[in-house]
Amino acid sequence: MHHRNVLISGASVAGLTLAYWLQRAGFRPTVVERAPGLRKGGQAIDIRGSALQVMDRMNLLDKVRSVTTGMRGMSVVDGDGVELSRSTEETFTGGVIDNDDVELMRDDLTTLLFDVSRYGTEFLFDDVITAIAQDDDGVEVRFQHERPRRFALVIGTDGLHSGVRRLVFGPESSYLRFLGSYLAIFSVDNFLALDHWQTFHMTPEELVGVYSTRDNTEARAILLFHSPELDIDHRDPVRHRALVAERFAGVGWETPRLLERMGSAPDFYFDSMSQVRLDHWSKGRVTLVGDAGYCPSPRSGQGTSLALAGAYVLAGELGNSPHDHRGAFARYELLTRDYVHRNQRLAQNRSGDSRPSPVELARAANSLTLPAYPCRG
Repeated sequence: MHHRNVLISGASVAGLTLAYWLQRAGFRPTVVERAPGLRKGGQAIDIRGSALQVMDRMNLLDKVRSVTTGMRGMSVVDGDGVELSRSTEETFTGGVIDNDDVELMRDDLTTLLFDVSRYGTEFLFDDVITAIAQDDDGVEVRFQHERPRRFALVIGTDGLHSGVRRLVFGPESSYLRFLGSYLAIFSVDNFLALDHWQTFHMTPEELVGVYSTRDNTEARAILLFHSPELDIDHRDPVRHRALVAERFAGVGWETPRLLERMGSAPDFYFDSMSQVRLDHWSKGRVTLVGDAGYCPSPRSGQGTSLALAGAYVLAGELGNSPHDHRGAFARYELLTRDYVHRNQRLAQNRSGDSRPSPVELARAANSLTLPAYPCRG
């Protein structure tokens, strides 16, 4: 077992960014991912502030700018589809339009990250970690399919319901803070013929929206509802679809057509709006990056940026201290904790459809000064 072999769980924004920077710091990353390939679908995500610098240092800024959603604005309609308001200043998914932020589709970003990290990274798709046992000089990892292997370090970048976190830190109920609503997202055809546009319908407890993507060739549906916490398995899409269909049964506008399309959507996503809060992100030779360690929830609009910045700082600190993971983990946490807390606060004490002000958001998004790390690649 080589002290530079690192296992990353999750071919996510955080995981792929980490693989890229760890290679440059002289490590040999392996990425294990439950899905059979890169996950398709997902929503429009934003890269802001400090995280834009990470993209710049990866020479990806021009590429992400070339695949932005190019949203022109949004409208709000009543149950009969009559327009109540419209804006070309801001959108529901990305906030204020005229600024440096980049909004793009999640799978466009992961594709770009995969392209720059794939050479020099080993990928174990369609597999999952089943056990983690640490000792003084390594981590013994068992997988569902792959034979057991030893790594110097294990890093969980496996999202809100992180398996690495569960195995090492204990049940997620200790760390998840539910924010009072649930969110469903899936692809639909652009049947409303939206042109770089978003349209939403709101009731006191529900929000239904559609926005066009990929130069209007597709669209995404968003269905969000307020609710007390429900006892549901996050891996039960049949139950999730039934729940959404039931909850939105009486809602007007295009909701019936969206519910009809939900049944056949290949990329249906459903989860609670929740944050992850841990006192420490590391235990021994295992640490967490992105949503696994500090999910700010989609309501903050900052999950992607925290994943990018967290991965960059962790890899840089490990590169500076390749033989002292404890010191590197501690510095990673010290450097990013305030940034994480500021961005998590954006989503706290808010109702489901209110967003942080542009000033609040910009302040939190820029609150991390990225260290300059020597590139050892």
